Amino acid sequence: MPRSHPRPKAGPSQRMLRVGEVVRHALADMLARGEVFDPVLAGHVITVPEVRMSADLKHATAYVMPLGGQHMQVVVAALEHNRKRLRMELARRIDMKFVPELRFRADERFDEAERIDRLLRSPEVARDLGKSGKQ
Repeated sequence: MPRSHPRPKAGPSQRMLRVGEVVRHALADMLARGEVFDPVLAGHVITVPEVRMSADLKHATAYVMPLGGQHMQVVVAALEHNRKRLRMELARRIDMKFVPELRFRADERFDEAERIDRLLRSPEVARDLGKSGKQ
């Protein structure tokens, strides 16, 4: 009788990554062309750095960032408000059996990277690095 070993939790599958990238390109194109008529969205340049798909490909979480990081919550709220229209337009652009439900989240990777950079440049860390370099 073969033993089943618990599999380590794997990351997203190749298919999830590929579909996420297709959805990301379509959303970014729609937002860049201003195809959703909303005054909040029209007043901002919005980038879509990443779209994460659920395992069944029925839910897509789009991480968005307005240019300069200004008015993040207002932009995310406007995208959530217009998600049905965005999903309908997405259905026209991508060839999938089911068009995923859309969710929008603020992309906070830039803030986190800035925080880590500040931490690494702090005098305390420089002092500690100086001690380890002399040994």
